[in-house]
Amino acid sequence: MRLVSKLRPRPLNLLACLALGVTSTVVALSPARADGQASPSADAAKILAGLPSADWRRYVQGTSHREISPVRVISTTGDVTNPGGVLGAGTTTLRREAPKPKPAWPSGTTATASSYHDPNGGNDGTPTSYEPGHAVDGDTRTFWNDATADTYPAWLQITSPTPVKLPGITVLSNADGVPMDFTVATWNGSDWVTQATVTGNTDVQRAVTFPQEVETGRVRITVTKDQPSSKGDYTRINEVYPGVVADPPQASVTLDFGKVVVGYPKIGFGGASDDHPGVRLAFSETRQYLTDRSDFTRSDFSGGPGTDQYAPPGKPTTWTDTKGCQSGTKVCADGLHGFRYLKISLDALAGDAPAAQPYGTVKIKNVALESTALDGGPGAYKGWFESSDRSLNQYWYNASYTNELVTDTFRPTDVEPRNADSPSLDGKLVLHDGAKRDRDPYVGDVAVSGRTDYLTHAVPQAARNVLADLADHQRADGWIPPASINGYTLPLFDYPLWWVTSSSDYVLYTGDTGYARTYYPNLVKTLDAWYPSVTDSRGLLSKGLNGTNGYGDYAFLPRTGEVTYYNALYVQALKDAAGLARALGHAADADRWEQRAGTVASAINTYLWDARTGAYLDSGTGAVRHGQDGNGLAILAGVASSDRAAAALDHLAKTTAQPYGNAFMDNDTLVSDGSERVYAFTSYPEIQARFLTGQADSAIEEIKRLYGWMTNHDPGITDWEGIGSGGSLYEGAYTSMAHGWSTGVVPALSNDLLGAAPTGPGFATWTVRPHPGSVTWARGQLPTPHGAFRVTWAQGRGAAFTLRVDAPPGTSGDVAVPTGGKRVTVRVDGKVAWDGDAPSTHQATDAGGYVTLHGVAGGSHTVQVIAR
Repeated sequence: MRLVSKLRPRPLNLLACLALGVTSTVVALSPARADGQASPSADAAKILAGLPSADWRRYVQGTSHREISPVRVISTTGDVTNPGGVLGAGTTTLRREAPKPKPAWPSGTTATASSYHDPNGGNDGTPTSYEPGHAVDGDTRTFWNDATADTYPAWLQITSPTPVKLPGITVLSNADGVPMDFTVATWNGSDWVTQATVTGNTDVQRAVTFPQEVETGRVRITVTKDQPSSKGDYTRINEVYPGVVADPPQASVTLDFGKVVVGYPKIGFGGASDDHPGVRLAFSETRQYLTDRSDFTRSDFSGGPGTDQYAPPGKPTTWTDTKGCQSGTKVCADGLHGFRYLKISLDALAGDAPAAQPYGTVKIKNVALESTALDGGPGAYKGWFESSDRSLNQYWYNASYTNELVTDTFRPTDVEPRNADSPSLDGKLVLHDGAKRDRDPYVGDVAVSGRTDYLTHAVPQAARNVLADLADHQRADGWIPPASINGYTLPLFDYPLWWVTSSSDYVLYTGDTGYARTYYPNLVKTLDAWYPSVTDSRGLLSKGLNGTNGYGDYAFLPRTGEVTYYNALYVQALKDAAGLARALGHAADADRWEQRAGTVASAINTYLWDARTGAYLDSGTGAVRHGQDGNGLAILAGVASSDRAAAALDHLAKTTAQPYGNAFMDNDTLVSDGSERVYAFTSYPEIQARFLTGQADSAIEEIKRLYGWMTNHDPGITDWEGIGSGGSLYEGAYTSMAHGWSTGVVPALSNDLLGAAPTGPGFATWTVRPHPGSVTWARGQLPTPHGAFRVTWAQGRGAAFTLRVDAPPGTSGDVAVPTGGKRVTVRVDGKVAWDGDAPSTHQATDAGGYVTLHGVAGGSHTVQVIAR
């Protein structure tokens, strides 16, 4: 995401920058002495030397170990001996007796229901029906499914041809449709009599005992709430047994890995009984959605069981969970998983018999994970950040760890299963969107996670592989696909613009102008062919033109017409493209794109500014609302004047603030939870806009609400795809809890609070412009192709402000120091460089509350600022 606004110094010609040089620079702001003279240069060195010793390694979450072990057992059920054995302390034994035959209804028993779903191809393409009679057919693989999701009450009535004596009934439900709240009533000849009320049920098989035995020919189950499911909140009942069935309890052990991890689970088995007992593995990133079914697995897209299955042999063996089936088409597993919690149960799917049975004895000696995450120990960090605010430090490293989880090799066996595998990506390092679910490299996610990588581990080939591959699959009309999903055909309106800005970022951080030259024709085709085809007579992008009504965006939002977000992003993409064009000697293209950026910006201000509210409209059509995405990007792209930027940010603060961040809309006219749903993806531009417009404390406060919430709520550490009402998982169990697009706190703190960013390819030129707010000191290192780039600054430690920059040889840049708007004298190595009257050195300028030294080059320097 290229989110550097006009508030930063304008980048120089990208190719010319390669020839510029710079060496280490020290910049310090010190107060005046009592006699009005500047404090000695040495004072600045003393101030910086007096900072706490470097402690950033304590915040690192990742590891360089390929094998990760669980940290504790959090629960067991059934017959489990020595649960700690799974942690390597001996052997854990799971036992379960074979269940007794289930009671059956008299022949001729029928069932009716309030509704039932039409037959379809099922989740796996197999013709499937959902009639109520499936609840009494004795086949646990079939089930009744009501017709409408989240519609209550839903009832099932069973009618026996002869009266049956019932001490109670047993309800066997579907793992992805467990009735939570329901009543059971029996017919006494003239009325229905409620025999039991169940609330809060989470058991797939629930025995319901009546107060006393009842003889009846009719039983009615009325459901008023179902457990949330990724397949919809339907009522699903596989069987109702006429009696209280007390099967031997399932033997299980649930493990906690301490944080979200990703890779291939590995279990050391000590042997099993000869009756073919099976084990089922259920995974979850949160305890809330930890059940007998995983919170979501990739096989769920094709109707999988929600668990991984294995039947251990009689002799000791070590099993690594890999995608495939153990016995023909039976006893199948999904392979790679992203999770924190793992439930191992002695159990088997009915369809896996006789290869696996839900009873017997299984011995487990240890459990581990073969991690596929990027190495993340302290030694792997090429860039780092540390400040006086420990919370901010932790959020930076939490986000870095999140990004490690999604930096992985693209493999056909564990990427998005909806036709996302691609021979052109197989075997290459990429940036996936999430750890557990889609696992496809989306360019919108790369816009943030790419920048996070450049600032932490600097393995830019992961981003380059994605960007180049998407460009290689560009459509003839210039549109660039967002990801490989659906054979590179998923129609998103905004993502080709993210490809442009992400390509600009890649060149700025890596200096790979060869990439820019190779894919420059793709950039031209995107900006000069496809986006003009969806531009209206007012000069604005308008979704709906050229057959784009069905196109989505980063959140598949039902927006149409002139949308501020699309157009502000377009302005930024045009400006970034112009920079690349000048670097490659295409001045005419650069001029044309800069002119078009100005035209689009003017149109945004003319047609999409809401003067009554003081913010940019989300869309020029439909209900009046104002989006975080459009307003944040309008500021960063230089569309908004300083007055409009301040008004827009003030409006967002007043209307979108939640305890867990700022919502992405100021009302619910677009989606039902728009004013409560928080995306870190769209929060990052707003946070950056606050930093760059002088609202550093406001930016820090928003960071602490957003990243503090994710850090302090299960699963902890990692950054969520989205947050919903009340701070919940915005899409329930489907939500990814480790998502690369949510790691914007890393560039926000390194580029904006610390203040260092590239302005030329590979940091050939750079800028240092801190936005400290209430933070008293910060320091960090940014990796560059020329070597490490370091910045340290402090305020309120016996000096107004002290800043040191250690830049690699062969680079140059601008250093801006905050003055608080006061008249100051600036000294460089004890010599006056700026006092507002005398001729300046370093082409110093005073504007916007900063004194900026331009073209800083060579040596180690101390700059002192003395208030006058």
